[in-house]
Amino acid sequence: MLITEVILENFMSYEYARIPLKPGVNIICGPNGAGKSSILLGISVALSQSYTERSKRLSDLIRWGKDVGRVTLVLNNAKVKGKRPVPKINKDQIYLTRVLRRDGKYWFEIDNAVASKADVLRLLSRFNVDPENMLIIMHQDMIEQFILLSPQEKLRLIESATGLEAYRRNVLEAQSKLSRVLSEEESLRKMLESIEQTLNYWREQYDRYQEKKQLILKRRFLERELAWAEVVRREDEVEKLKREVEAKKAEINALESLISELEDKTALLKSEVANLKEKRGSLLEEIISLERERAKYMVDISRSGEILSSLEDLLMHAEKDLTDLLRSISKPEVSVNFHSWSTVKDDLVRTVGDFERRLNAIRSKIGEIKDLMEISDVKLANIEVRLLDIKDEMRRAEEEIDRLTDTLVDNKVDLAILNYKRETLLGEINSLDKKLDYMLFSLNEAVKRAEEKGARVATTRSPNEIIEEIRVIDGRLMAMTDISEEVERMYESYSKLYFELKERAKIAAENKEKTLGEIKARMEKWRMVIKDLLRSVDAEYQNILSKIAGVGFVRLINEDDIEEAGIEIHVGFRGSQPIPLNIYSQSGGERSAATMAFLLALQKHIKSPFRAIDEYDVHMDPRNREVFANLIISAIGDESSQYLVITPNQMFFEGKNVHVIVVQNIEGKSLIREVTQ
Repeated sequence: MLITEVILENFMSYEYARIPLKPGVNIICGPNGAGKSSILLGISVALSQSYTERSKRLSDLIRWGKDVGRVTLVLNNAKVKGKRPVPKINKDQIYLTRVLRRDGKYWFEIDNAVASKADVLRLLSRFNVDPENMLIIMHQDMIEQFILLSPQEKLRLIESATGLEAYRRNVLEAQSKLSRVLSEEESLRKMLESIEQTLNYWREQYDRYQEKKQLILKRRFLERELAWAEVVRREDEVEKLKREVEAKKAEINALESLISELEDKTALLKSEVANLKEKRGSLLEEIISLERERAKYMVDISRSGEILSSLEDLLMHAEKDLTDLLRSISKPEVSVNFHSWSTVKDDLVRTVGDFERRLNAIRSKIGEIKDLMEISDVKLANIEVRLLDIKDEMRRAEEEIDRLTDTLVDNKVDLAILNYKRETLLGEINSLDKKLDYMLFSLNEAVKRAEEKGARVATTRSPNEIIEEIRVIDGRLMAMTDISEEVERMYESYSKLYFELKERAKIAAENKEKTLGEIKARMEKWRMVIKDLLRSVDAEYQNILSKIAGVGFVRLINEDDIEEAGIEIHVGFRGSQPIPLNIYSQSGGERSAATMAFLLALQKHIKSPFRAIDEYDVHMDPRNREVFANLIISAIGDESSQYLVITPNQMFFEGKNVHVIVVQNIEGKSLIREVTQ
């Protein structure tokens, strides 16, 4: 039993009503328009059923003139075998309420606490109640709707009502899983194709990248080889320069020896020239002395000649004068008197005597001078002879000096050349030493640079040969500039992804086989339980039909395809062969009878503790109405179940455990009354 009481407040034609319900069959009867169906509608609203027969808006269900309506269900939460249906609520009754407002605001309450629809559905699931299943709650005209359902929809309703939907769910989950696996497998296949294409691209790029890495490694080795080749080249240059320096030094030593020898010769020549010059000086001094003496004699001779000439002139004039004087003495002037003449004559005589003395003195002097001049001429001749000898000797000395000087000059020139060569060589050696120092420094720097590149590499190639190979590698690397380090990561990533996808594809294939096995097993289980159910339902269905002169059967169709699987209800009356139940082949009464027969055959398998049906007997004749009334009572024999039947017809269940409620509408207000059997 689920509902112990229904409380309606301002709901449709009810102002306030408390409708008690009991275990087993509860029959609500009364005339049309009395408010019978409103009770079931209220229960459906409280149970959050989407279906509302009379209105599209819940606010239209509020009693006219009122702003708020309320439906409350008192649910039975008493312990069954020591356990409550809802363990979290530790009391025997749970109040489930739906509040409706005219302004369109609606909400649920569980024990006066606001709740969501999800909370309500979770609560009802604890009671195994699905309010949306028409096999649980069947409103007016739902029999026709049930008939119109497809075989597949009918089967799903039966599975839900009987608690067998888990088997379908298991199959569908397995199929969904298979679909996912197939989708995954297909997706993996497409991804593998795509990844394989991409991987092929990245593999090609990776191969190029590896080639690039090898080229880079080779280039680094070549750089190392080049560095050490440069060291070798510089070492060769240093050794060559050292040999050149040694050769220059050897050449300087040879020059030094030549210079020393030439300097010795030059010193000897200088000494000889100095001696000759000293001798020449002595001879020159002697020549000068002789020239000076010769000049003196020549001057003396010249002076003596001048004096002699003067004396001779003087002597000649003196002699003339003396002659004139003597003539004068011998022939005096007529005009001169004797007395004066005598005086003059004496004076003249004295003068003649002086002249003669003077003449004698002159003559004597002239003689002396001539003697001196003769002596001087002899000496001058001797001097001339000596000068000739000295000059000849001096000429020979000059010639020897010139010869020695020429030799000395040659030696000096040679010595200057040798010194120039030596200075040049010294300069060259100094330059070479500086160059050697620089080259040694450069060599050390080159060694440091080479050591930075790695350990020494023995190479016989020249740097140019290595550089040429580096250029070739650089050219190849230039063609690979589009290849980045990301290639390796991408290739490894795609390789890993590819193998992961292959492994996943393998797992997916295994899962597919496993899932196919699961589907097969679950389908077999589902088919078995459905067939077991339908065998039981079919037997009861045929039994019920036999009581109203009918025949028929229930069968499973498309059992190999759970999506297409369904049930067909066949029925035949008055001796006709069973045909599928539909709205065209049977009358209204036949459809109602066949549907009720099926529903009653299903009752003992339904898990919900509460079921309801509204006006199932509208199209039935009195006999069938009575038969089905008794069949309902016998079908709901278990007091743990609760069946609510709404009918406009009067029914008598004398001696039967039936709870009857009569509904009447008085002055627009629905009232209820329990009937005591």
